[in-house]
Amino acid sequence: MRTGPLTLVDGVRHDAVPAHDRGLLYGDGVFRTLRVYQGRPRWWSAHMLKLAEDAARLAIPAPLPTLWAREVAALLPEAPAECVLKLILTRGTGLRGYRPTTQPEARRILQISAWPEHIEAVAARGAAVHLCDLRLAEQPRLAGIKHLNRLENVLAAREWRDGEADEGILLDHRGRVVCGVSSNVFLVRQGRLLTPRLTRCGVAGVARHLVLKLAAQLKLPSQEADIGLDELKEADEVFLTNSLIRLWPVRRLDDRHWGEARLAAELRRLLDDAA
Repeated sequence: MRTGPLTLVDGVRHDAVPAHDRGLLYGDGVFRTLRVYQGRPRWWSAHMLKLAEDAARLAIPAPLPTLWAREVAALLPEAPAECVLKLILTRGTGLRGYRPTTQPEARRILQISAWPEHIEAVAARGAAVHLCDLRLAEQPRLAGIKHLNRLENVLAAREWRDGEADEGILLDHRGRVVCGVSSNVFLVRQGRLLTPRLTRCGVAGVARHLVLKLAAQLKLPSQEADIGLDELKEADEVFLTNSLIRLWPVRRLDDRHWGEARLAAELRRLLDDAA
């Protein structure tokens, strides 16, 4: 098995981008991270839709899903049946300075890497979560977009050592819960499903969208709302979502411990069955 990632840049086997790529210079681009299971990318249509929506908000022309699909198909035969697929779209090569060209030639980067073995173990025992000191800045123009400028997440992820926590919770400057460092947050309280409103900052993930869709199908009352830290700690259940972990129940946050997470377990089973 290969130890390094498999990479395509604009359809060509390569492991580098030009030094003037705007994704490298400014974080000017968007990305998606997908689970490949039994040789197939999961939730493909939802990821393609979200990638196109995020690109459109940044005025980056998005390739057709059929082009992505052809390039993914070229890499998958060399990959393990379960692995991680990352799709990156940058505004491409540009001249010096922040102002982009009016007719960008977007660059596609595909990367396949090894599956993180700890994911299922954490799902089974529940996640230990660190409350991050870093506070997210508000920028409604970027809220919800999975853009390449992720320095806040990088700094937040440095706050705990390996083994101390499985994920971190991020608040905004007013103390409202926004998301995890690499996940979205849900809480269950008195039979209602709540998730933070992401109109000021944070990333709206595909798994988050699917959970809200499943809640509607189950006729489970759900709401996007402003959520304080005390409200999170008073919840009956707390869980995290993203496309790789699918759903992790939270076992511990600071001095708050949770027991069995029945709704989280049911939603995780349904997520694993979702196309």
